[in-house]
Amino acid sequence: MNYFCIVGTRTKAALLLAGMPQQSKQMEQVAVQQQAGAVTMVMLPQSALDELKAGINELKSMMQGKAVEDANSMWIESEQARQMLGISPRHWQTMRDRRELPFSQYGRKIYVRRADIEAFLEGHMITKGGAENE
Repeated sequence: MNYFCIVGTRTKAALLLAGMPQQSKQMEQVAVQQQAGAVTMVMLPQSALDELKAGINELKSMMQGKAVEDANSMWIESEQARQMLGISPRHWQTMRDRRELPFSQYGRKIYVRRADIEAFLEGHMITKGGAENE
């Protein structure tokens, strides 16, 4: 049993109700009430509302995952990367010279992916036993 909630004109609400199976119309009480102006509110059964909430929550979690992906693939400038690592400008230059982190350079501008910095830090994490992760 799938219902969709449409907020809009009475015509749209009528189309919504017309698209429902006849049995659903008889079994479920769906009320359409006119509110201020041309706005219509469609009231749904609790089960339909629960399905709608579950769908919204699924979309929300997908969007949050996408936001994290986008943040990790984001290019940041050299100064911000250096600050994230907590190192001096000279040490940052040495790291780039040794190619310890991948970077991109256009003219004098240097860019690093945030995910690469986080991977570098994870790879150099000191564990409880005292050894670096290799």
